[in-house]
Amino acid sequence: MRENLLRLASLLFGAVLGVWITASVLADFFRDWSLLAGFRLWIIGAFFGATLGVIALPWLYWRAWHGLEALLSRLQKTPGEDLIVATGGLVVGLVVALLVSLPLPLIPWIGRYLPVVVTVLSAYFGAALALRKKDELLRLSPWKPARRAGREPERRAGVPKVLDTSAIIDGRIADVAATGFLEGPLIIPGFVIQELQRLADSSEELKRNRGRRGLDLLNRMRKDPTLSVDILEDHDTGGRGVDLALVRLARRLGGKVVTNDYNLNKVAQLHGVSVLNLNDLANATRPVVLPGEEMEVRVIRDGKEQGQGVGYLDDGTMIVVDGGRQFIGGTVGVTVTSVLQTSAGRMIFARPKVREQGVTVSGVQAASG
Repeated sequence: MRENLLRLASLLFGAVLGVWITASVLADFFRDWSLLAGFRLWIIGAFFGATLGVIALPWLYWRAWHGLEALLSRLQKTPGEDLIVATGGLVVGLVVALLVSLPLPLIPWIGRYLPVVVTVLSAYFGAALALRKKDELLRLSPWKPARRAGREPERRAGVPKVLDTSAIIDGRIADVAATGFLEGPLIIPGFVIQELQRLADSSEELKRNRGRRGLDLLNRMRKDPTLSVDILEDHDTGGRGVDLALVRLARRLGGKVVTNDYNLNKVAQLHGVSVLNLNDLANATRPVVLPGEEMEVRVIRDGKEQGQGVGYLDDGTMIVVDGGRQFIGGTVGVTVTSVLQTSAGRMIFARPKVREQGVTVSGVQAASG
């Protein structure tokens, strides 16, 4: 609907502009023409103007809109102190330009153009000089910006993190944010909360539990005084879907998307938006295990191959113990033989550790022969 209105407005504006140009610029060449010929000329001007308007004006509107979004994104990243100081320098520059420009129109020929040049230059140099002298000006000013205790200034100075539904339901984001590794405010869009509410009201027990878990996590994060959680009252996705709305919001805020969703990860990359994936973080922070290291593992089930047993480390890494089937239900000392990194995560292969012709299983010697 908005695009159709834009095309209609572009067509009407182009037609009016074409008639005005035809009547004002070409009228002197056709004074001897009849009234009917003049109307034909206006119709031709309106046709070409409307065509040019439909083609060119939407492109200009698109460029201006994206330029405005880029400007707002840059202003979002700029500290408030810089904006206040730059605005003060701009005002001072405009006052100086006004005083200097009073006698300039008296200069012949170029006097009428000099005030514009002086105003632009004075405003620019006033803002630039104020930013360079920001620290000195703030020290001289009786007003001091209030700062909260703790890590609030550092987080606010960071890049905003827009949370996806999957990252909230996952639950690890609260623990990661509490450690202080994530700088900047955590942004929760309204349409994400709506999606969590729909899950919490679902008739399926699994979806209902996931939705309630996500809402409980949000309440816990909002009550944490060390975290900066901002909930945007924006429930409209613009008909684009939650994923695309998240990406557009992150790009407008100059932030990053936090998600576990593989498809959202790819969509954000296509739009040039950075993504923080909790699964990638978990894989990167797992302890490094090298072949030849020794450890103890509890074997809990059979492996795919004959005689294999399977156990898990505390971080969820799967260990395949060659010949470990006989130790199911017990803890056995093993020696790592190899490590395999797959798209699903890391897998460790090991064999039981032989000690004095036996294998230690939960502190009991089991004969190897």
